[in-house]
Amino acid sequence: MGQDQRDNKELQEKLKHYRLNESEHRRIAGLLGREPQGVEWALFSAMWSEHCSYKSSRVHLKGLFNKSERVLQSFGENAGVVDLGDGERVAFKIESHNHPSFIEPYQGATTGVGGILRDIFTMGARPIAVADYLCFGRPQAERMEKIVDGVVRGIGGYGNPVGVPTITGQTEFDPSYDKNVLVNAMAVGLFRKGEKVFLSKAKGVGNLVVYAGAKTGRDGVHGASMASESFGKDSEKKRPTIQIGDPFFEKLLIEACLEVMEQDLVVAIQDMGAAGLTSSSFEMASKGGVGFNLHLDRVPLRESTLQPEDILLSESQERMLMVVEPAKLSNVEALFKRWGLEAVAIGEVTAKKTMKLFWKGDLLTEIDPELLTEHAPMYERPFEPWTPSNRVASVADIAGESAADIRASLRTALSSPQGCSREFIFRQYDGHVGASTAADCHESVGVIRLKDSGRGLGIVLGCRPQMMRLDAREGGLDAVAFPALELAAKGFEPLAVTDCLNFGNPERVPVMSSFVAALSGLNEICESLVAPIISGNVSFYNETEGRGITPTPSTGVVGLRPTVTSLPKSDFVHEGENVFLLRLPQLWTSGAMGEVTGPESTGPRAFGTLNGKEIAALVTSLRKLTEGVGPHSPATENTISATRVVGKFGLGYALARMAISKNIGVRLSRSATQAARPDLAKMSFAESLFCEVSYEVLISSTESLEALRNRFASHGGDPRSLHLIGTTHGHRFVIESGSSSDTDPEGTLDVNLLELKMDYDSGWSSAFKNLSFERQY
Repeated sequence: MGQDQRDNKELQEKLKHYRLNESEHRRIAGLLGREPQGVEWALFSAMWSEHCSYKSSRVHLKGLFNKSERVLQSFGENAGVVDLGDGERVAFKIESHNHPSFIEPYQGATTGVGGILRDIFTMGARPIAVADYLCFGRPQAERMEKIVDGVVRGIGGYGNPVGVPTITGQTEFDPSYDKNVLVNAMAVGLFRKGEKVFLSKAKGVGNLVVYAGAKTGRDGVHGASMASESFGKDSEKKRPTIQIGDPFFEKLLIEACLEVMEQDLVVAIQDMGAAGLTSSSFEMASKGGVGFNLHLDRVPLRESTLQPEDILLSESQERMLMVVEPAKLSNVEALFKRWGLEAVAIGEVTAKKTMKLFWKGDLLTEIDPELLTEHAPMYERPFEPWTPSNRVASVADIAGESAADIRASLRTALSSPQGCSREFIFRQYDGHVGASTAADCHESVGVIRLKDSGRGLGIVLGCRPQMMRLDAREGGLDAVAFPALELAAKGFEPLAVTDCLNFGNPERVPVMSSFVAALSGLNEICESLVAPIISGNVSFYNETEGRGITPTPSTGVVGLRPTVTSLPKSDFVHEGENVFLLRLPQLWTSGAMGEVTGPESTGPRAFGTLNGKEIAALVTSLRKLTEGVGPHSPATENTISATRVVGKFGLGYALARMAISKNIGVRLSRSATQAARPDLAKMSFAESLFCEVSYEVLISSTESLEALRNRFASHGGDPRSLHLIGTTHGHRFVIESGSSSDTDPEGTLDVNLLELKMDYDSGWSSAFKNLSFERQY
């Protein structure tokens, strides 16, 4: 073998090890004016990874709607910040920890929660709530029971002891997640009156670069690069790249960091997340247009054998990087020591925009930080323009043969993994630590009472994977529209959005096409609602051996309500109330019932398309109707006791869910329901109950139809879209024909709610034999 061959072989081995391709290598050499040397390979590997650089998505993310009068901080920082008025502001963000959670479920989930909490308190906000969006494969899939158990325990195992309530979430099951689960964690933090927002922009020549928190170990080395590629048969071998978290240490870090910020002892601050010290230091310097002299041998280590590359790439948890004025260093050190933590000066800020990395006095590299942060490649991956998919000629063509019997279909939906109780999951979370929770995981919207103003902060997650399997544009739009309606149904004004865009390999045209289409839908609805996307994360390469996940743009939507009093529940709470159906029918789909019971060959079916402006108008009028305050509300308290947006499995399932929780029955008039839904007239009544119509909202109230319509009209709503379809009564789910001459037995129902509740509760233990709550506890 000649020298050229040996050199090429060595180069190919380096490119494989550092997960760089040949064109990226040429780009690096061109920027440096020479071949990369030593630790420079590791630096470019981490900072140019998909996970850190967004090289396949940046060109599309630039067009996202991300500004409004309320937005104080959007993209470019650890989290977005919105102004709530009255001196209160909130920071929030959602991020993925998918790859780590599949490899090592418990630690992957715990460190996902820990990382998103650090993104929040790094800004100076105290974390007040956590939410999680989870997608698992079929219960019988290999390792799935172990993964579900580990992920759920991991979320609770970090959030509970750190003292932040988990107040809402969403869990989905589908075969597309058999080999790639999704674990997306969202956190929300509060700035109270007078508290400052802190940024990561380094400044002040001569200021010190201070490392604080836990010591650095080998865990998570090359983690960012690992999260930027697809899985193969050897995914288990990537276990050493998984971080290990300590929630008790994080609690100390939260208090210490908030205290140094309260005392104005730091100039800038950044958590060491993906790519660890490399990303935090280079990003801080680049944002400030300054340089750092960093002495890697001063970094506190768990193992004395760690080398510079390990130190730079380690993703050990509970670590922060700060810029501190020299005169304040002793105060910072003393404060962290009081909390049992280390704070060590490892470098200084320099005027020249150059990063100098030293190891025991030797200069390892001298490099402009912007070469890594601003000059990563930006790929314009090929994609096809969106066209509506899976459409049929009429609404009637959506119906399948699966819903011929209402009772059997209800029991199937309630007992399926897609529709059964999630009690096993959220009973492992502390939803009330902090004593500010007004609504927890039992409700469709998690609510925190803001202690200073008494207002309600609503948090809800979005993205229905079955909608994405149907049509990427509609699914993207629905990922914000559905949670926005859930907020409005409880009286909350949607303010802003965070998103976690989970997709497969962006080098595949179908994947990139769905990504672009989903962003188009997200953008349309966010602009219509004036609810900007202010933070988020892109997670590509969620695929194994060439098979990708359902495109899943999960979202977190935050809303504000004047008070938490008269907050409508998600289930019936009183007998003798009227049950109304509010409708804006735009898109009709076969939905979850079609997936659970329909033949696989038929696939999803839909008719129609979603319209963001019309949905936004409904959100506004519905919110005003349900918030329970204002000149057009009843004189005493809000007469609306319960609301639920109709979603998966359609109207029949939604009514059953509202009834079984508190064993309050419902009498549904078939004739009134059919009159309210003339667009479904060509379906049998049984089929229509499980057809998913976007959008419908159930309302339980003591008001008459005339009174509620008048009040809805006074808020700009169309009174004709409100219909009286039944009443709450007894302890049974009854569907009455409404006509003495009607003889169709398939269109009626009379079932004890306890029977349906048993199906709903037992579905989980049937799917996961070893994970029933009773078995574990």
